Amino acid sequence: MSKLNKLTATEAAAGLARGDFSAADLMQACLDRVAAREDDVRAWAYIDPDKAMAEARAADAARARGEALGPLHGLPVGIKDIIDTADMPTENGSALFEGRRPNADATSVAALRAAGAIIMGKTVTTELANTNPSKTRNPHNLAHTPGGSSAGSGAGVADFHMPLAVGTQTGGSVIRPASFNGVYGLKPTLGLIPRGGTLLQSHTLDTLGVYGRSLEDLALITDNLSIPEPQDPQTYRGGRGSLMAALAEPGPSQPRFAFIETPAWDRADDGAKAAIADVAARLGDACAKETPPSPFDRILELHGAVFAAENAHYYGGYLRERPDLLSDKIRTRLQASYDIPARDYVEALNEREVINEAIEALLTRYDAILCLPATGPAPRGFETTGDAAFNSPWTYLGVPCVSLPRLTVDGMPLGVQLVGGRGAEGRLLRTARWLDGFLA
Repeated sequence: MSKLNKLTATEAAAGLARGDFSAADLMQACLDRVAAREDDVRAWAYIDPDKAMAEARAADAARARGEALGPLHGLPVGIKDIIDTADMPTENGSALFEGRRPNADATSVAALRAAGAIIMGKTVTTELANTNPSKTRNPHNLAHTPGGSSAGSGAGVADFHMPLAVGTQTGGSVIRPASFNGVYGLKPTLGLIPRGGTLLQSHTLDTLGVYGRSLEDLALITDNLSIPEPQDPQTYRGGRGSLMAALAEPGPSQPRFAFIETPAWDRADDGAKAAIADVAARLGDACAKETPPSPFDRILELHGAVFAAENAHYYGGYLRERPDLLSDKIRTRLQASYDIPARDYVEALNEREVINEAIEALLTRYDAILCLPATGPAPRGFETTGDAAFNSPWTYLGVPCVSLPRLTVDGMPLGVQLVGGRGAEGRLLRTARWLDGFLA
């Protein structure tokens, strides 16, 4: 029983269904791990062990009564503390929101509860899900950052506090913590997971994503989160097939990969460059180096213009009204954001579709894009959460990305990032399954 917290979510769901153990057994194993490690890892902004255990026992009682059960029944899930929970504080990692208790669950949280998940607690976010580092530490080496802004979600899954967690990405805040902490992470297509009740800082970039211990875990939780939200103009309006069903389908016997260095290549550590180049080399003829046409070479600048303009809109009021409750890093970033000309913002919005068309054309010849998920492994120290330059291009485009925990550089985890076309999560995960097995 002591190792139940180390199960993947899909293994745990199967064990619960067979009656091998109870939801209370699973929750107790997770809570024991939290008790043993939280003082070091600091993954939680809020957790109430008694409440979590009561909900686990209630889940067991519902199963014993023969009630209809959801696919996530009895599974503990951590929720990033910018996503509203009606029964727990949501403080957005900021003194501005200290003591805030929402009146309703976010759309995503309501969907998880409807599927039977137990919201175990709120995971640490950086201040306002932005640039200022949080208290969380990397469980692989406590002297290193876990990344940001979904620090607690990535570190908590990596350190076996819970099998599943939800985060958000505006630059690199799902994929980079997945890479740094050595777990599986999925940033889906923009708007595939609903954002209602989530703190927004950029309405054309902010994307909810998920963490797990296998690709099946990512598919399982995403299937239960992927619902339309008509009131959000950015909601994904394409088809929403089952990712678990997609993973069960046979994939290509030999997928083809487009290796893209991206405009951030010069920022990467030598070890990271060598590691991903080795993956490309091992794939042989199944992988070819590609360079998307202009304006892809300006994509970091374009993402920066969108983020700055929209972030200034959403957070500008905080700077005007309560600057004393903002960190120096947030104040400096917001002040700089006001200098973005409107013409740069409009151009960046327009160029997005131009680049997406080029990426979609590329993906008619390849199954996925292969690239680095970060400039290197998690940096030592806590002055930074890392560089999002290998993530922000894909966030800007709104395309799905997955990080596979298959590399190690300087004794620390480094993921392998795969990128797919908008709405093509099923194809992306099938391709990722093949590569995950190839690199295992």
